Amino acid sequence: MTGNSLTYLRDDSGSGPLSLDLPPGRAVHETEAGVLEEPILWISDTRPDAGLWGSLQARHGRTGLWPLLLGGSSYEPGSPWTTGQLDPGLIKSRPGDHDAGVLLAGWWSVYTTVDEDDDVLSAPERLAVTAPFGNRWPGLAPAGTLQENPATRAAEFAEHLMADSWLTAPRLGLIASSRGADAPADLGWGGPLNYENDTAQFSTVLRSWEERFGARVVGLGPAELYLSVAAPPTDADHALRVAAEHFAFCPDNVWQSSTDTLIRYAESLTNRAWWSFWWD
Repeated sequence: MTGNSLTYLRDDSGSGPLSLDLPPGRAVHETEAGVLEEPILWISDTRPDAGLWGSLQARHGRTGLWPLLLGGSSYEPGSPWTTGQLDPGLIKSRPGDHDAGVLLAGWWSVYTTVDEDDDVLSAPERLAVTAPFGNRWPGLAPAGTLQENPATRAAEFAEHLMADSWLTAPRLGLIASSRGADAPADLGWGGPLNYENDTAQFSTVLRSWEERFGARVVGLGPAELYLSVAAPPTDADHALRVAAEHFAFCPDNVWQSSTDTLIRYAESLTNRAWWSFWWD
């Protein structure tokens, strides 16, 4: 994290040089490797008020702080945000070091490879999951058409995300990031750790989705990611191409859900104003 503007926030409030009207909270310095001199994030003590996320997003250009709604673990309060489980030092690359298309193609190849010796599905059944593409990577989906201003869509989704209680005990987080897509990497968040421990690679894809689909990172859980989407696919063919990207990015969205094939999963993406991901 560079140019850490979190240092201007007092632990007891958000007042000060940045003039942010925040609820009580504190800066988090603890990592798996020890205590850092500069904070990783600022986090509120309680659920934020309605409208605050959108207000902070609107001021990101001035403050350099990206807001996130952070859900905790149901079995360990505050985890992973205040329990030393974040570590930016473990992220060995930067989002700009990678190419989204190359990353997604590589993951697709891994997840569609049939393991003849240790697979609960037969080869035809395994490839049927990603039909009609099988093990052939279809390439990046075309960009969508904006239906709404991305910042407006993100602020609306933030309110929806809190109201529906998808996140366990949601709290407000502020992360010093140049853009929302980079926030998971800047945090040292390990949600997809079972698949890849360099979160910068996922942030590379999130940057691409920001640009092609007006996506914005709004919330995180211990292993969950929530995005608003201002330019979603509007027809079945486009949705299927986007679904292929989702599978490569997070195969558990298909493997571990009732929409257990790419075609069924794609049906849920048409005109959807938000995307969610979870890694088992």
